[in-house]
Amino acid sequence: MNLSDSQTGGSVPRRVSAMEAVLSHLRSAIERGEYAVGDKLPSEAELCRSLEVSRPVLREALRALQTMGLTVSRTGKGTFVVSNGPVVDPTFGDYAASDLIEVRRHVEIPVAGYAAARRTPEDLDHLAHLLDRMEHETDTTAWVAMDTLFHLAVAQAAQNPVFRRVIEEIRDALARQSAFLNELGGRREQSNREHRAIVEALIDGSERDATDAMAHHLDRVETTLTAIVRPEGTENTDSTDTPTEGETPA
Repeated sequence: MNLSDSQTGGSVPRRVSAMEAVLSHLRSAIERGEYAVGDKLPSEAELCRSLEVSRPVLREALRALQTMGLTVSRTGKGTFVVSNGPVVDPTFGDYAASDLIEVRRHVEIPVAGYAAARRTPEDLDHLAHLLDRMEHETDTTAWVAMDTLFHLAVAQAAQNPVFRRVIEEIRDALARQSAFLNELGGRREQSNREHRAIVEALIDGSERDATDAMAHHLDRVETTLTAIVRPEGTENTDSTDTPTEGETPA
């Protein structure tokens, strides 16, 4: 079974990554009961051989399954199924996705408004430079690192060290969430556009536009996350046909 060249369905198919296809295949197998709660998944070597994918691709998919709360990895023992779904609230590091979104709405939206009112020329230069680098970056790992730096820079522009400390506290979780959304939701280009709207509002010094732009950004994050963890029609869908996990929401 070769999952390295799958496509999504629809009038304009989008080629999905091998990792997306592997994740969809394993997730569907777990949800259908092919691997019951308590079962150990086949070894990495066996899965790589049967699915015809590389070990790095498989490991990314296994990490995503764990993030979704379907499996747990036990050092020296393997990967075990701990839930057959449905996936409700993924965990990124120490924090659940729902908790992150709730806190971000209460912190980052007003922070954007304060940043629009208080930003310095140095803040704007830093944000513009960072945004330019992000828009030209093709490596996901590097882009994710800059994504967290972007949100830290907005908090810094608000000129309140407490805001920056809050973002620092959730920085690892934000990076994990960002990587997850980019691998499975094709979020990078959308995020770049949303980040640019935030920066343009800061340049204009418009508190309302800045808060609106940040609110829109967080809305899209939540929408994409929901589409990944609770996609339509996955109960009887196998990734070798039309893996809905890889589709980006409209």
